[in-house]
Amino acid sequence: MFVLSMELLRTINLLALALVLLIAPKIYEAFRILVWRPLMISRRFKKQGISGPKYRILHGNFPEMRQMKKEAKLSVLDPNSNDIVPRVLPHIQLWMSQYGETFLYWQGTEPRLCISDHELAKQILSNKFGFFVKPKIRPDIIKLTGTGLVLVDGLNWVRHRRILNPAFSIDKIKIMTQFMVECTLKMLEEWRKQRSGVETEQMVMINREFQRLTADIIATAAFGSSYAEGIEFFKSQRELQKCCATSITNVFIPGTQYLPTPLNLQKWKLDRKMNNSIKRIIDARLKSKAKNSESDYGNDLLGIMLTAARSNESETKMTIDEIIEECKTFFFAGHETTANTLTWTTMLLSLHQDWQEKLREEVFNECGKDKIPDPETCSKLKLMNMVLMESLRLYGPVINMVRSVSEDMKLGNLDIPKGTTVVLPIVKMHRDKTVWGSDSDKFNPMRFENGVSRAANHPNALLAFSMGPRACIGQNFAMMEAKTVLAMILQRFRLNLSDDYKHAPADHITLQPQYDLPLMLQPIDG
Repeated sequence: MFVLSMELLRTINLLALALVLLIAPKIYEAFRILVWRPLMISRRFKKQGISGPKYRILHGNFPEMRQMKKEAKLSVLDPNSNDIVPRVLPHIQLWMSQYGETFLYWQGTEPRLCISDHELAKQILSNKFGFFVKPKIRPDIIKLTGTGLVLVDGLNWVRHRRILNPAFSIDKIKIMTQFMVECTLKMLEEWRKQRSGVETEQMVMINREFQRLTADIIATAAFGSSYAEGIEFFKSQRELQKCCATSITNVFIPGTQYLPTPLNLQKWKLDRKMNNSIKRIIDARLKSKAKNSESDYGNDLLGIMLTAARSNESETKMTIDEIIEECKTFFFAGHETTANTLTWTTMLLSLHQDWQEKLREEVFNECGKDKIPDPETCSKLKLMNMVLMESLRLYGPVINMVRSVSEDMKLGNLDIPKGTTVVLPIVKMHRDKTVWGSDSDKFNPMRFENGVSRAANHPNALLAFSMGPRACIGQNFAMMEAKTVLAMILQRFRLNLSDDYKHAPADHITLQPQYDLPLMLQPIDG
């Protein structure tokens, strides 16, 4: 009996030792991530004179950020105020005033170095050696935007960019302008039908209208589909965006994305709907090709990607899964950002009637009152280009940009440890008085009279489309689309803000009006 007990005790001890040996490395790793690394990084930056809000184990500064954003969303600004930073980036505004323009804060256990120096931003975004890469993204954001061109890095990014570049050539964009016009005419016809025969003015929720329009344009011009065919995708993507926006200031614990929580179940359902919608669009194109074996897959974005799927060269080949992810990326980026740009531009033109009349006169001079604008005409709309640039400066869709440091780096006078995420607060940098002048918070399109590079004290001060090798591939497409839509609206309507409008720009992944934007349309011939 005694021998048996000793044997049992020895077995228990061995099991306990094995358990300790198994758990100890995980405890050490947890301690390193949660305590030791944040302590060492904070000390390393403190030696350089850089401080910030105190790190809290696991949560970092998420609780403060969440509370500040919650309080900021309760405020409503004066419609004439362009000082939106305290509302969309309240934590950046506060901590910058407390700790200086360069400071350290913590998104959970992730160190974030906020840098608003334009020259350092140029060095970061222009780097071609892979020292500043896209950071790891939360799984729900990946579902929303896809792992397409915006998120891929390294050689995969080079391959994707090489394949997709032809889809956004000037010649292709000129062809796609026809679809922009057709979709806009359809929207304008719907507005006409909604008007009462007695009323001379009508109200539209313009952000909602532009979201639908730009979705229709990207679906038609880039994918040979239509908003009607892709409506399930766009609805699902919109719902998923809301889910992501509400959870973005919560601590993300790896593995929790697989738990069947109500929110995760909703995200999975929306992701399946999006994937199924894209697969139907792809299958329709493949069936069309099968019926006519002599034809190619088409020369739009989807056709170019499907042609790449048949390539025998690894440098120019894409898999169907990669195509699905790129479709997600371009469906999101291709309509969301332009819709918001159009929304904020119409708001600014409603507030600044003198500029609205200048643009209308320019459109009439180049197009007349009823001629459909074409690429050649749009290239002559200099004042409109200036207004769009100023709108992108004050209300650009991208609120900030982030890059992860892939190895210990020297940036200017800063020593930045590997794994630090660098945050460029674009919305704040676009209002920097030392760069943009004393009127940086005012709407002044004339600052772009001599071009973007001369609009400020730094040639790369405008970062609406980023810069360097990863500058937005769709920049020319977006600008042509915005000019076309805006010209056609100005030919037909005078724009005024509704008295119901609440000026409340909000961070919903992109910069959006929290309560939409009710706009009064007065027919020119009314």
